[in-house]
Amino acid sequence: MKKKISISIDKEKCKGCMFCVEVCPKKILIRSTEVNEKGLQFVVVEDPDNCTGCGLCALMCPDCAIELIKE
Repeated sequence: MKKKISISIDKEKCKGCMFCVEVCPKKILIRSTEVNEKGLQFVVVEDPDNCTGCGLCALMCPDCAIELIKE
């Protein structure tokens, strides 16, 4: 049985640099239309079921705002 991977993005740490969006092979990350407490648009997971758990998004995040969680 394959382990499910989920992505957790801390919207308060995310500054919306879009590095994670650019490297995601499945293109499941998008910029939110909402803003965080700093007034910055943050990244959200648009299609969590299509995530492969590759971890590129977390590796590219300069602010450590992304965590992969194995369930």
